[in-house]
Amino acid sequence: MDAGRIVDTALKLIDEVGIQALTLRMLADALNSGTATLYRHFNGKDELLALVADRILGEVHISPEGLDGLSWSEAVRVAAEAFYTTVCQHPNALSLLAAQVPVGPNGLRGRERLITLFMNHGFPVSLAARAYTAIGHYVIGFAIQQHGAGTPRPEDDWQRRDYYRSLDPAAYPATVAAADELTSVPLHEEFRFGLDLLLDGLEKAKLSSPQEP
Repeated sequence: MDAGRIVDTALKLIDEVGIQALTLRMLADALNSGTATLYRHFNGKDELLALVADRILGEVHISPEGLDGLSWSEAVRVAAEAFYTTVCQHPNALSLLAAQVPVGPNGLRGRERLITLFMNHGFPVSLAARAYTAIGHYVIGFAIQQHGAGTPRPEDDWQRRDYYRSLDPAAYPATVAAADELTSVPLHEEFRFGLDLLLDGLEKAKLSSPQEP
């Protein structure tokens, strides 16, 4: 049995039932196989999950031509939004992506590409490495907060807005005044707003960072 088929099936099951519910027996049954076959490819569930995480990273598709002619910040924005779109397609696997350091082939390629992009635009290697990490943490952290428990529902925002409006304006005047703004911004706009703040900060860090020999 092909290892790639096993990883793909494991990801499909995680999308359906979650990481904790996935067992090697369940996976073997889905493959019409036995657990002994799985152990010929993987030492255990942890190794399999690391490959599943890398499989998700392999779904992030950014054509090199799509970044041509862009500034470094525009190119990073394209990459970050592609990453965010991909991970949000697998909400049950978000905790896995947070726990796994991407060292598989897809993770290595993505890391190499983004750090190289930073360095090619004048970032010293130390800042390029930290910038790559900051972008990754922001994307995964935002996705976990907003999608880790499932896709947010519009009625959740309405209920939260009504709750903020009902607060004592003497005790919470700012929250009451900002009730609509706190609950009406679409998630993709909120994501881009935070990403732009991060990119602006990286630009300032780049300009103030001493160049390495």
